[in-house]
Amino acid sequence: MRFQRTRRLLAAVLVLGVLAWLLRPDAPMVPAQAPLPAAGQAAAPAAALPSFLPPEAAPVIRAIQQGGRFPHRQDGSVFGNREGRLPARERGWYREYTVPTPGLDHRGPRRIVPGGDPPSEWYYTADHYESFRAFEPGAGATR
Repeated sequence: MRFQRTRRLLAAVLVLGVLAWLLRPDAPMVPAQAPLPAAGQAAAPAAALPSFLPPEAAPVIRAIQQGGRFPHRQDGSVFGNREGRLPARERGWYREYTVPTPGLDHRGPRRIVPGGDPPSEWYYTADHYESFRAFEPGAGATR
């Protein structure tokens, strides 16, 4: 019984270590760039989302672009940027929207934070505002 508890604890520590490494602050924050198509290949559509966004982000981005309704009362609320991780703008410039995380029964850590009305800046955080990645969604964003 003690061996099983120790084994579970070691597995949990390993998982947390891997997550900490993947979400480290010095991880590159430059948006992923699609490779140029080879000769004879068609380029990806302009509205394709960057690969670092989870598939659940596409419907959220479309809803933001269309002024849609959102499942969480906090969605669309002002993001204050108190930590200063995004460019400084006047209060109310940034809004936050939940990106669902499969398997969670709460909002989770993933958010889309656009700036402007209509949005002219777009940011994604997978770690509840610890880090952000800028992206361009295009019109009618697709995955």
